[in-house]
Amino acid sequence: MKLKPLADRVVIKLLESEETTKSGIILAGSAKEKPQVAEVLAVGPGGNVEGKDIVMYVKAGDHVITSKYSGTEVKIDGEEMTIVRQNDILAVVE
Repeated sequence: MKLKPLADRVVIKLLESEETTKSGIILAGSAKEKPQVAEVLAVGPGGNVEGKDIVMYVKAGDHVITSKYSGTEVKIDGEEMTIVRQNDILAVVE
């Protein structure tokens, strides 16, 4: 199944965080921070949203940094994804 986001929504998949610190300490699952870097899987068309013209600046394949705890988490075909608004994306990682 493929997700097609509407309006200014973006489907992202969070990238795995490192399980060890730089000094080599292995982190327990509860000690890990929620990752903020994600890969863009699909992008909505933008357009007029709530009376404002929205231009989409991200595209599928981009790596982005999102606001912590933003969006709606969904699980499709066993794969976890998050749907966020474009304004929840803080930066594109180049």
